[in-house]
Amino acid sequence: MKKTFTLMGISTTLVLTIMAGVLSGVQAPSAIAKEKETSYLIAFKGKDLPNDFEEIIEEAGGEVERAIEEVGIVSATSNEPDFLDKILENNEIQVAEEELEIFLEEDPGGADGQPITDVPEPDWDDPDQNYHDLQWDIHKVTNHFKSHEISKGNHNTVVGVIDTGLDFDHPDLKDNADEAGSRTFVPGTSDAWDENGHGTHVAGSIAANGKVLGVGPNLTVRAYRVFGATGGAYQSWITDALVAAANDEVDVVNMSIGGWRWMAQNYGEKGDSASMVAYHRAVQYAIQKGVTVVVSAGNDSKNLGSLHDMQQYWKDTYGLDIKGPSRVVPAQIPGVITVSSSNEWSDDLIAFYSNYGNPIDVAGPGGDNGPVYDALYREDPKGNYLDKRDFKYRALSTWPTYLPPYFTSNLTGYAWLHGTSMAAPKVAGIAAVIKSEHPDYSPSQVAALIRKTAEDLGKNGQDKLFGAGEANIYNALTD
Repeated sequence: MKKTFTLMGISTTLVLTIMAGVLSGVQAPSAIAKEKETSYLIAFKGKDLPNDFEEIIEEAGGEVERAIEEVGIVSATSNEPDFLDKILENNEIQVAEEELEIFLEEDPGGADGQPITDVPEPDWDDPDQNYHDLQWDIHKVTNHFKSHEISKGNHNTVVGVIDTGLDFDHPDLKDNADEAGSRTFVPGTSDAWDENGHGTHVAGSIAANGKVLGVGPNLTVRAYRVFGATGGAYQSWITDALVAAANDEVDVVNMSIGGWRWMAQNYGEKGDSASMVAYHRAVQYAIQKGVTVVVSAGNDSKNLGSLHDMQQYWKDTYGLDIKGPSRVVPAQIPGVITVSSSNEWSDDLIAFYSNYGNPIDVAGPGGDNGPVYDALYREDPKGNYLDKRDFKYRALSTWPTYLPPYFTSNLTGYAWLHGTSMAAPKVAGIAAVIKSEHPDYSPSQVAALIRKTAEDLGKNGQDKLFGAGEANIYNALTD
C-alpha cells in the first residue's frame, strides 16, 4: 500500500516542552495551548493501578483517556479548574500535573547551505546502483561493512522504533519492516505510516538493505508511532509505546527523543514530576522484560553532569532561576544506553550540538555540518554561519518515498540529517546484532559489550564526550 502525505515539520532531534505557557522557540517548542478541556498525567503510588482508579478520577471531575496499567500511569482530561488540586488530595496519587506535549525540533532552514545536487536520483530498477560510498557513518561503526561478513543480524531480532512511524514500502526497508506488528499511539490514526520522515531515517540506519545499508541489514524494525503529522506527542503516548514494545518482546528499543525537565523543587509538588515517574517506570519495565533501551543524548551542547551548566542554561535562555537539579529525559533515566554524536572528521571532538557529560555511555556517528562550520560555531555559537554548512558531513539514510525531498538534497527516498537522533540508531543496530548472536544476553550484558568494544576516541579511557568511545559492531563481533 502506497501512502501520499503532505510534508510537515521535520526534526533531527525530538525535544520535550518544559513548562506550559513559559517556553517557546526552536530549543523548547511552545507548550500545549490552553483549552477548556485540559490533559493531565497522573502517577499512582506503586506500579499497579487501584481497582477504582476510574472512580477516583471521575470524582475529581476528570475522565480517563489512557491507562497504562503495567506502570500505574493514567492520562485524563478535565474542564474543571480545580481538578489538579482535587486529584492530588487523594492519598493513592503519587504525583499529577498538566500533561505536556513533545514536538519535533525543526532544523534551521531557508536559503543557507547549498543542497546536495551531484548525487544521481535512485533508479529502483537498477540493483547495482547504490549510495554505500556516501555512508561514512555506517562505514565507521561496521569497519567498512566488514561486520556484515560476520553477521547482518536476523529477522527474529526486532528493534522497536518509537518515533514518527515508517515508510513500509521503501525499497530498502520493505523486507525488514514489520507493518503487521507496528502500532500507532496517536489518537485519530489507524496506522504507523511515517508522515514526517524522522522515523524512516532512523530505521534505515538500523536495518536498511538496498541502496543504503544499516548496521544490521537483516534485522527487523517495527514502528511504534507516537508523533502525528505535525510532530506532536503527549508523554502518555510515549510511555504507552515503550510498555507495549516490551510486551511485544522486542529485543531493542530506539528512542531518538530528548528534552529538558526539572525535578521536584522546581516543578509542582515535591518529588519527581509525573513525566519523570512515567519514564522511570516504563524504562525499568522494559529492561525487566529483557529489552535494551537506546536513547539520544540531546542537541543542546550542554554538560548533562553539571548542575552549574544546567542552571546557567535556564538563566541565559529563559531568564529562569532553577535552584535544584534538572534532568534530560530519557537520556538521564537509569538503565538506558545514552548516546552522544560523533562526526566524520575528528577523533577528538564530538558534534558541536551534542550534549555530553557523565551520563554518556558511548558515541555514535550522527554527523554535523563539517569542520569549517564547526570552527566558526565553537568560536561564536551565536553567529550565523548557515551558508558554511556542508551537508555531506551529515548522515545519509532512508526517507519516505512519498514525501518531498528534505532540504539538504534533491533526492527522492533518501536524506542527509544530523543530530543525536541519528547517532542513537547506530548503537541500537549494534545492540540488535549482538542480540541476534547472543539471544540470551541481558540488557546489561549488551550494554557492557558495547562499551567494552567501543573505539576509544578523545581522551584515553572513559570521557565526557564519547563515554567509553564510538560504538563499533565489528569489534563487538570479534571480541
